[in-house]
Amino acid sequence: MTQAYPAIDMHSHWMPEKLVDALRQRAQPPHIQRKEDGHEYLISSFTPTRMPGREDIEVRVASMDRNNVHGAVLSLTGVYGIERLPIEDSLPLCRIYNDAASEACARYPGRLHAFAALPCSDMKAMVEEFNRVMKLPGIVGGLLQGDGFLSKKRAEMYCPLFEAANKVNAVFLVHYGKIANDPDAPKVDNSDNAHSRIGTLDMQARISSNMLTFCMTDFLVDFPNVTVMSHNLGGNIPFEIERLDHRSLIDRPNDELPSKKIRDARVIVDCNSLGAKSIELAYDAYGPGRIVYGSDGTDFGMDWTNKAINAARIPEEEKQAILGGTAARTLARAGVQLQQAAE
Repeated sequence: MTQAYPAIDMHSHWMPEKLVDALRQRAQPPHIQRKEDGHEYLISSFTPTRMPGREDIEVRVASMDRNNVHGAVLSLTGVYGIERLPIEDSLPLCRIYNDAASEACARYPGRLHAFAALPCSDMKAMVEEFNRVMKLPGIVGGLLQGDGFLSKKRAEMYCPLFEAANKVNAVFLVHYGKIANDPDAPKVDNSDNAHSRIGTLDMQARISSNMLTFCMTDFLVDFPNVTVMSHNLGGNIPFEIERLDHRSLIDRPNDELPSKKIRDARVIVDCNSLGAKSIELAYDAYGPGRIVYGSDGTDFGMDWTNKAINAARIPEEEKQAILGGTAARTLARAGVQLQQAAE
């Protein structure tokens, strides 16, 4: 008989009111300002985002309850750019988020956990903040900006952080986002269709490059206790995996196929914003036990994900793994008792 797991949302962005207040005080992006329509907007390097209104943690938990989501790992989204500000700006803002997220976890033990926000403009400060927050209630790892992992060469600057994470079995959500002081940052012409070009096409392409770094290089070999999670089903990998193999057979016929390297890798992916057909492709590409629940932390996202998992033509045991089984095992590796995540 298949074990049933309540949903555990591993991709659940949340903006605590203390951080909102701090961003209201800023004059430069990222900051929050009220526009002529009377609504507040978060202004950043990403598309201006209308603030949803006050969302105390009780509001988030009520939203989870409405959508049959038992647990969540809270995170700040990396696209706003708080983490890549100069260290004198980013560190205080990250600490505001981390302390507020930990307080929320302590209020709902066993239901809420969190990925820390980590300043990326100063590696020493980044590691120090990571070591500090890993001692706080509910923190299971951190969110990292995906542009830091577009290649192994880029990823190597994060080795001190991964060494610290390896000691505590941490989990990293590697999320689409820019890094600090990046002269080689990819450029996107967003003179038309900006939201689609950046928020979907560019995002999925960069996530795909992250996956090649984690699955097809030896970067993670020295960090066996670290769990890496990519979002949005690992970008376009499920769709492009056959072409990866095709090109490999033509150009490097004696190499191990990319599909095998990706299937054998220790990376997990969440299914945020993707539908049933994409989940089916991802299950075929990655194999069982590699996909976790993700929603972005909204009612719309949770409802979308619930329907996508339900409609996917995959084995029932894999649906249960996506809902919560794989997340529960991942959190258990990070020191969270399995029954806490799965009850």
